[in-house]
Amino acid sequence: MSASIAVVGAGPTGTCLVERICANAADLLAWPSLDIHVIDPYPPGGGRVWRREQPGLLWMNSAAAGVTLFTDESVQCQGPIRPGPSLAEWLGCEPGRFASRPVQSAYLSDVFWRAVNTAPRGVRVHVHATRALDLTDVPGGQAVTLEDGRTIEADAVIMAQGHGDVTPTGQELALADVAARSGLRYLPTGYTADLDLDQVPGGEPVIVRGMGLAFVDLMVLLTSGRGGRFVREYDGELVYLPSGREPLLQVGSRRGVPYHSKTGYPFRGARPPVPRFLTAQALGEGPWNFRRDVWPLVAKELGFAYYHELITAHPKRARMSWEEFEEAYAAEEWRDAGMRALIRRAVPRHLDRLDFDRLDRPLERMRFGDSAGLRKWMLGYLGADLERRSDPAHSADHAMILGLLSVYGVLAELGLSDPWFHGFLSYIASGPPGPRLEELRALAKAGVVTFLGADLKVEHRDRRWQAQSPTVPGGVAARTLIEARLPAPSVSRATDPLISALRDRGEIDEESGLLKVRPADRRLLDRSDTPHSRRFAFGPWVVGGWAAGGFARPGLNAPLFRHADALARIVLSEATATQIRHVA
Repeated sequence: MSASIAVVGAGPTGTCLVERICANAADLLAWPSLDIHVIDPYPPGGGRVWRREQPGLLWMNSAAAGVTLFTDESVQCQGPIRPGPSLAEWLGCEPGRFASRPVQSAYLSDVFWRAVNTAPRGVRVHVHATRALDLTDVPGGQAVTLEDGRTIEADAVIMAQGHGDVTPTGQELALADVAARSGLRYLPTGYTADLDLDQVPGGEPVIVRGMGLAFVDLMVLLTSGRGGRFVREYDGELVYLPSGREPLLQVGSRRGVPYHSKTGYPFRGARPPVPRFLTAQALGEGPWNFRRDVWPLVAKELGFAYYHELITAHPKRARMSWEEFEEAYAAEEWRDAGMRALIRRAVPRHLDRLDFDRLDRPLERMRFGDSAGLRKWMLGYLGADLERRSDPAHSADHAMILGLLSVYGVLAELGLSDPWFHGFLSYIASGPPGPRLEELRALAKAGVVTFLGADLKVEHRDRRWQAQSPTVPGGVAARTLIEARLPAPSVSRATDPLISALRDRGEIDEESGLLKVRPADRRLLDRSDTPHSRRFAFGPWVVGGWAAGGFARPGLNAPLFRHADALARIVLSEATATQIRHVA
């Protein structure tokens, strides 16, 4: 008799779990054999989002050296460390290269099959290229109903589907209805590689709402993907040569600016000494309001990381030693006047001081007389961002990003999440490669992209979509509106058949759109908050799983590995204990 575990989802999250289960099996397997059933209609490793069948024009948004799915000595976990190559090492390429999505898919596939092929004796991995439709209790375990008609029985099941589709929101349905009745086009939120962009006409204005990563992918597919070319002039300036088939993209968002580009230099400083201030003791008893109770501690951590690098790596730009600054900094609260006075005394240049409000909303309260004025400002803003993110003189920015990643993990450990902070982190630390913003700048100079400003509002009027921002007077009109954003997680609107079946029976519940689990062991909670002994969930759609949703960086004790390892050990213990009970 064999113990058995079912993992629903074969993307990066499921792959990491399979690797950790295989790695821990030799220590924890109390039965002669273990069967791991991996269920996903898409090939294992990449899953749906990172499948190989997508345009090579789409890049990863992380440099190859900053991506790994292998544990290293920095990872603090109970299970064995099984090192392996980062994406850059696997490719044998420059650390700063941004690989294409299909290349990353091949790397993830290699990670999956390496885990399978090096599994301990007695561990068998079965890949089922189909969907899981339902999950029910059976004597001694769980029964997983598959779309191909089969049923798999397992001692424990982990739901690790990753990002999934959802039904449109009420607002999206209303806009789609308006479009249908008015002969307009409307593309709701979705994964860019899955959108039908053939319906977007060339040569016409198109309103795009959103300037994050989804917008960058959209921009690429509608310009380079339609035959346009970027060339570099003799003076080094990047210029776009239109094909004539690209639409005229009129783009705005809440901030009105794109995500900051990735840093383009190797960080050679010491890792910031954080976390230090964001602790359970400092937070006290909940419930907490994130902006009021948690953000001041987070901001203090980020400031600590930033000024540590600025003062130690660039001492000529500071008026006091790190030891003097550190002692005074620890004694002040982030929002207090004493903290502001300390920073003014220590850091003479205003541009060297950290200003989160300015960083988060650069267009706040800015007004331009016309779109030409905004365009000039945006070209300067993009150029300054590219210059700053490629200059190691601003390594304090990089240190703050490392601090953000550390804080992200601490918040996950404490079970704290906040949509605003998640968006802030993405905007600061998860932006596109620098060359993509250089392309955006070239597209704006070529007239293919027009910037609309911040706090963009779109409505239907005079049989057109009308977009307007307080940043500039007037507005623009178009027959096509694209929501350049990923859909927000929502268990109640999920189209995944397994989630739908469990939701409709009340066997799962949601919190802020995410699957509810018991934080200690990630067991699924039903509507009465009762944990299920054999059902688990892990990944970005799970409460507390947002820090495990991205790729891990080597050498940073990534939460993805720590959490996956802990869950693998819990589930292995459950599965093997079940087998012992069966024998008894």
